[in-house]
This record gives sequence, structure tokens and C-alpha cells, in this order.
Amino acid sequence: MYLNDNIESHFRIDANQKKAITHLGITRVRDLLYYFPSRYTDISEFRNINTLQDGDTATVIGKISNLKTKKSFKSKIPMGEALITDITGKIHIIWFHQPYLAKMLQEGATVRVTGKISDNKTYGLTLTNPEISKEDILPIDLHDSLFQKSERSEQFGYPIYPETKGITSKWMYHAIGKILKNDCVKNIEDYLDKEILEKYKLPSLHTALVWIHLPKTKEHAEIARKRFAFEEVFFIQLTRQQERKKYEENFSYKLVVDDKDIKDFTSRFPFTPTLAQDNAIRTILADLKKDKPMSRLIEGDVGSGKTFVAATIAYAVIKNTTGTSKYGDFGNLQVAYMAPTEVLAIQLYENFVKYFEHTGISIALMTSSGCRKFPSKSAGWENGKQIKTWTTISKNQLLKWIKNGEIPIVIGTHSLISKSVEFEDLGLVIIDEQHRFGTNQRMKLAKKEGHSPHYLSMTATPIPRTLALTIYGDLDLSIIDQMPAGRKEVITEIVSENKRESAYEKIKKELEDGRQLYVICPKIEGGEEIGQIVPGSITEADGPSTSKKLSRVLLRADGNNLSDLKAVTSEAKRLKKDIFPNYNIEIMHSKMTKDKKEKVMRDFAGHKIDILVSTSVIEVGVNIPNATVIVIEGAERFGLAQLHQLRGRVIRSTFQSYCYLFANAKTAKTMDRLKALTKAANGFELAELDLQLRGAGLLGGDKQWGITDLGMEAIKNIKMVEAARSEAIAIIQKDIDLKSSPLLAQTLASKNLKLHFE
Repeated sequence: MYLNDNIESHFRIDANQKKAITHLGITRVRDLLYYFPSRYTDISEFRNINTLQDGDTATVIGKISNLKTKKSFKSKIPMGEALITDITGKIHIIWFHQPYLAKMLQEGATVRVTGKISDNKTYGLTLTNPEISKEDILPIDLHDSLFQKSERSEQFGYPIYPETKGITSKWMYHAIGKILKNDCVKNIEDYLDKEILEKYKLPSLHTALVWIHLPKTKEHAEIARKRFAFEEVFFIQLTRQQERKKYEENFSYKLVVDDKDIKDFTSRFPFTPTLAQDNAIRTILADLKKDKPMSRLIEGDVGSGKTFVAATIAYAVIKNTTGTSKYGDFGNLQVAYMAPTEVLAIQLYENFVKYFEHTGISIALMTSSGCRKFPSKSAGWENGKQIKTWTTISKNQLLKWIKNGEIPIVIGTHSLISKSVEFEDLGLVIIDEQHRFGTNQRMKLAKKEGHSPHYLSMTATPIPRTLALTIYGDLDLSIIDQMPAGRKEVITEIVSENKRESAYEKIKKELEDGRQLYVICPKIEGGEEIGQIVPGSITEADGPSTSKKLSRVLLRADGNNLSDLKAVTSEAKRLKKDIFPNYNIEIMHSKMTKDKKEKVMRDFAGHKIDILVSTSVIEVGVNIPNATVIVIEGAERFGLAQLHQLRGRVIRSTFQSYCYLFANAKTAKTMDRLKALTKAANGFELAELDLQLRGAGLLGGDKQWGITDLGMEAIKNIKMVEAARSEAIAIIQKDIDLKSSPLLAQTLASKNLKLHFE
């Protein structure tokens, strides 16, 4: 057996299993070996049923039987019932308000049940509303391992692998066990340097592979996971540092910036920049004066004024006239500003027009639906003054003006990276909402002209520092953590079902005062889920589930299912009929055409619409200062970072703003998470909390960034991330192509690292 052998060469696999492992990305022996457990059934965590007592909180594994649904005799509450049996006894299970659980489970299935034990007058000891999941442990396993004390010293617990339809965790366990006994593992060569292993007390590759799949102790499992968590971040950092080193090897412009020009530009704004904005501008200007291309990321909370910083830096680059490069002197440079959506691109363009109208600097907008230029040559005159406005122009004409340098600032979407767009002298690339573009897309624009323009990226998505250092390891980081003067903190309130009417009355007062309202729903219409599942609140009783399989009922610890969620179309009708009949209500969601969405946003901005009922599509790129109230339905289904982003839609003016979280949170953990939103000072604080609360690999409600759960364990550890980063930087600085470490280079190449947004 060799690690690069095809799986089918060594294992009998039927058609369903082949489809399943292909879906999981497993085709070679190596792939299976590196398919790590998500958790372990720690034998010590389970209780025998005959040891349970009233008031205990316990986890039990056994067979489930006597599944049925009924209504309680007195209150007529719908409920599900079952028995769970192990070799020591049996105990009754009751699910109030969740009768569907009894329908979703199979008679005789082996399950894992966690809950509080109570003494029921009718049934005796009972598990009430417990969490339940299907376990891939057969009765023989229960006899041989779970209850045999002699085995406990020999094995910490069974590894539980992520499953998909057609393949079981048990199959993985036995197949990987066979691989571990083979010489291809026993003689495996380590690609990490021995000095790194000793420095950070990491096990060798062979030891780590055995311990992660077959740990004899909890410590063995933790040490093995530490090794692979470290190396995942390390390999990402190697890739990022290679990218940065190669980018910096290209020539770039060493700019000369007149501080008086910058001060004159910023002094015309009707506000005083915050200290955080000033610090970001000074840091970036210092970067521009160096003889290598800048690569910097600005993280700024929603409404913190990143666009102002971007405009100031764009002005500095354009006004530079005496800078030099190794290619000699150069004249006026150009700026390309790329946004992820047309709505955001148009908004940025309109803002830049206001910022630059006194400068005479031309600004163009390029999107798939059309092009604009400011100022218009045919704007005309009124009362002795030139009318400063923009005009619609043809794409061909705009391309000519960009190529000959007549347009210094071009704002657009993905259109800017098309082959037809050629700049005369591109000095600065700005990317808004950094995480929405892949590295290849970003670099495509940055490398269009054969040199390396300075590169500035920005994001309003709160990202924990450890995650930013990992996924954006090739960028320097600046943080704008202050809000402009006069901005009032959003009053955030968690609203339970019985407090809806009271919340609606408060909202009506805001509408009467001329303000506008967002209502965010998790679905477009019945059956189509747009919101995100809260990790840790779902237990799978019938194999894996994903948010794409929207028609399935998911078993949730808080007792809710998808059918309980509010939908945009039906909620808009309900609000118009029953709650806000005197106000104009419109809807918006991702399935509407681009033109329709733009019209809705124009009408909302012009206050032709009072209430906008939408999915989270409005999360990024919407700036309506008069909209001061937002209602988020099914708030428990969104991550803290995403809730904060949505709330940011109403932090756009000096008016007092309000955020109402309409939530059906039945677990203390969910409620604590939502309460954090009402107390946290900023999005970065929330992002850190979300990382800790919601489990490895899950931020904003969905698997993001392409980092595995194991890698995300490392992301929680700032020391590990900084260690992996420093080691990668040291290696790449000496040997960018890893010529002196061929096995490390080969392993890095084989991983073909692609983060989620790439």
C-alpha cells in the first residue's frame, strides 16, 4: 500500500460509498489518512442508565424504541415519546412541543442522548427535551468498550468522523485502522523541520497520525490535534508569505506626498476625522513613501469611515507628481477601486463625486450595466456656475480615457479586471469588502500593468485578529476602531414572542417621526432558507444535513425547525395587512433582478418606501441615513458578526437608532450569545466572542474561509498563529521557492491551498 494509491485498490467500495467519499474529496489513501475525527466518544463521559438519579445531567448511549407521538392529557401539548435502553436498564424520553423528533428517528437506532433527569409521576425517571444524535456505535461496541472497564485503560474513546450519505463513521474507523498498520505510515517521512517540532513540543508525523485516529488518552488526542492545527496555519502562512514576497519583488512607485495637500483635502469635509482614521492615513502614507509596494488591510467597524480614508489616500496618490521608481520619474497616477456589488460600487462613486467635486479630478464608474463619468463635459452652466454632475458614457469611450490617463479614478465591480481595461499608469488598487473577492481576483487587478501598484484593501466584516493574521497573512493590518463624532450607540433589544406588540408600537412612533424601517427575514418564501443555521444547536438524527437541503426538518436543541422561520414575501404581506397598513412596504432578496434591486434601493433612499422587508442581502453596501430601525426575525439563527453587520445598516446618521432582535431562543447558550450583542462595544469584540462561543470553524453562521475545524482550533490560539506565521516568514525570507526543503515544497504544492473566498 502506498499513500498515493487509489482507495479502491485496497478497499471494497460499493457505488454509494464511492459517491460519498468522492463528495468528501477522498480518492487516495493519503486523503483518507488525513480525514480526521471531529470528536471522540470519551468513554468516561457516558453514564449507565442504572446509575442515573433525579436532578442529574447526563449523557447516555443506547438503543431507542417505543417511538410515538401524542398530546398530553390535560394541556393537549403535542409531544414525542421513546425509550432508550442500554445493558443496565432503560429510561423514558419525552419531547414537549417536538413530536416530529419521534417521527424522524428509526426504531432500534443507536443514539446519544444528553439531558437532565427528572422524576416523572407517570413514568418515573425521565429525560425531558434532551439533545439527541445518531451514534455510529453498534451494540458490540457498547459491550466491548463502553462498559468493559478493562478496555478503558487501552483506548481513550472511539473517533467519530464527519459523515455523508452512503458512508459511516464506523467504516472510516476500520479503513483508517488498516492504513495505520501499513508500512506506508510506519515509514512516513516528516515534512516539518525537526527544530520546529522540538521548539513547539509537537509530535512527529507518524506519532500524530496514530494519536489523532487512535488516541489512548485524551492528552494524546489533544497533542496530535495541536500538531495538525499548527501545520494547517503554517502551510497557509507559507502560501501567503510566498505571495507577498513575489508581489514585493516587482517594482512599485516610491511616492512623494505633500502633507499640506492632504490637510487641505481633509479640511473640506464637514466633520473632524477620528484619531483612528488619522492614524490609518498616516500609516498608509508612510507605506506609500517606501520603495516597495504597499500591501495593507484596513478593518473598520460598520460606519467607522473607511471610505473617507480611501478617498484621502486616492487623492494623495493622484496629486503625487515627483515620485520615482527604478524606471525613472513619473507623472500623474491612477487609482482603481473595486467593489463586490453594483449597489456598493454606485454608492462609492456617488460618495467620491461629493468628496472630489472641488478638485477637478475626473471620476468614472464602470459596471456591467453601464458607465458614468464625473464631471460631465456637457454639464452646462447655471447662475454663472458650472453644473457639476455626471453623465452616462459608452464603455468604449471610457476604456480609451482610462488607457490614455484622462480618468484618474475608476470605481467598478468585477468589470475592472476584464482584459479590455488598460490603465496608463496604475498607482493604487483599493478593494472594498476584501473577503468577497478571491486572491486571484484581487491580484488580477493589482498586476494588470506589469508592475505592482500599491494595494489597499478594506473590510467592515469583524474578523478576530488571529483569523485576520491567518487568511490575510500577506497583508499588514490597520484597525479603525472609533466611530465618527455624533454617532449614537444603537439601542439593541431582544424581543420574545409575547413582546412583539410592544416592539411594534415603539417602531410606529419612529415611522410617525419620518424615519424608515428594515425588516430582515431568514427566508425568501416558504421552503427557501436564506438565514444561517446556528452551529451547536442542531443534532442530526438521520445522517448529515446541510442548509442547502431546505425541505428537510432539522432536529434542533431549541425545538425549532425551518418551517417556523419568517419569509420575506409572506411577512411583507402580514405587516401591510395587520401591523403597518398606512406605510409603503417593499421587498428585496437575492433572486430579484439587478435592475429591480437597484430600483428598490433608490426608492428606499428617496423615501418612497417606508419599510423594506429583505433577506440579509442588505448586509453590505447599503447606506440610508434616514433608516434608523431594523428588525431581525429569527435572530438566533445568525452569527454575532452577521447580526452586527445587519445592525450596522442603521448606524448611518446622528439620529437615535434601534435594533430589535425577534428571537425564539430557548437555550441559555443562545440567549447569552444574543445578550452579548446588546453589550459589546464593537464588532471586533463580538467577533472574538463569536469565535469562542460558536465552535471551531464557524463564524457568521456558516463554514467560512475554507479552513478546517482543526485549523480553526488553532485560530483560537493567538500564540500558535503568531508562531506559525513567524516560522513561515523566516523560511520564505531565506528561500522563497523552498528549494532547500524539497519535501516541504512538495507537501505545500500537494495541498493546493485555496481558502473559501478564493
